[in-house]
Amino acid sequence: MKPDNELIRTINRECLDYPDYEVVDSSEPKLYKELFPFTSPPRMLWDGIIVPQDIPKELWITDTSFRDGQQAIEPYTVEQIVQLYKYLNKIGGPKGKILMSEFFLYTKRDREALRQIRSLGLKHPTISGWIRASMEDLRLVKEEKLEEVGMLASISDYHIFYKFKGLSRSQVLSKYLEVIEEGLKSGIVMRAHIEDCTRANILGVVVPFARSLMKLSDKYGLPVKVRIPDTLGLGLPWPESALPRSIPKIIWVLRHIAGVPAEWLEFHGHNDFHMGVANATAAWLYGASLNNTTMLGIGERAGNVPLEAMVFIYAAIKGDLDGMNTLAITEMADYYRNVIGYRIPTYYPIVGSNFNVTRAGIHADGTLKNIEMYLPFDTEKLLGVPPGISITPYSGAAGIAFWINHHFKLKNNEKLTKDDPRVIKIYQEVLKRFEDENVLSIQDEEMLQLVKKFIPELFERIKVK
Repeated sequence: MKPDNELIRTINRECLDYPDYEVVDSSEPKLYKELFPFTSPPRMLWDGIIVPQDIPKELWITDTSFRDGQQAIEPYTVEQIVQLYKYLNKIGGPKGKILMSEFFLYTKRDREALRQIRSLGLKHPTISGWIRASMEDLRLVKEEKLEEVGMLASISDYHIFYKFKGLSRSQVLSKYLEVIEEGLKSGIVMRAHIEDCTRANILGVVVPFARSLMKLSDKYGLPVKVRIPDTLGLGLPWPESALPRSIPKIIWVLRHIAGVPAEWLEFHGHNDFHMGVANATAAWLYGASLNNTTMLGIGERAGNVPLEAMVFIYAAIKGDLDGMNTLAITEMADYYRNVIGYRIPTYYPIVGSNFNVTRAGIHADGTLKNIEMYLPFDTEKLLGVPPGISITPYSGAAGIAFWINHHFKLKNNEKLTKDDPRVIKIYQEVLKRFEDENVLSIQDEEMLQLVKKFIPELFERIKVK
């Protein structure tokens, strides 16, 4: 899609003092206090400028479970890292839609995990490292002979002025560029993580930096990728919102003003304001090919964009899973529960134990009439998890019938209805048990005993004991 020159001029209005997008140093930081007052919640600003959608031909999911994800959970063992990597490969399918996975390189455990993963001989996800902007860290990448590495390049004035005290904007960016150029000289594909982008001076700092990266790419004939970390989850998914918070505008500007190709643009979202998936979706819709995620959204503070969510968003945008294996998502979640010991909230989307379980009688009644009424998709086919019902005081006779039908896998004319006298007897028995105020739900074992008492033929025919 060709750049809209009028749109560029409009967005450029606050950059009239530097039309060539050179970095302009300042003695004072630009902190956008009108948007981020700190003593009250962040504010939204609308500027009346709308950028167009531009979905790239190819979309990919990338993973940072072993880097960002490990900053919020007890570090994985080598065995766990290797097994989780296998799940990434399986979920990504034969086309490798989980394109890359990112690793720390600092500990013996991390390096051993890398070596074992390489020995698997799997093509995807490709392995990438993560480093700080230092030549010493880059040395680790060379020692491990990695083909790609991401480098932290904090970009907002919050970081430039307070993390790198005494250095100007241009001095900090020069430090980043020096390490990136050294990596390119060694034949390493470099990826700049422009940390805190959604609080940064997009046109006055981010764009000049990105343009410098593209010049280095041209010089060495290697990609220089740009990751857009929404570090505090402040991004907004709407094109009408103003910079620096608008994810569509950031993507558009980097594509059309900074000249970064779609396949080199990667969004990295956080979920501080419950906007992670929405922002990641916007990144795809407005021109970034890559979305960085973690399994189950595990990440620092409020977490990252969940990988499993973006698998389904991908299918929604493209109309096809492109070979991604959604059944492996359930396997991965079970591994977290049963081996790692991670507690997945029951209400967690897609893999939570209550995701496709209804407790309301009216919902169960609707589901009895048409299974699609209260389910967004066939959870049994795509996740290997049939819909269920939790028996509570509010489940009604419809809930009882639904539980029996699905527990005993009754089909077509075998299915019981809420008006079946045997179902009503079980429901009356359930209500008696709820007269005890300490009883909040009926467990499956109790339900089986009630079915055995009132519908013994189910046990005889299906041989359930």
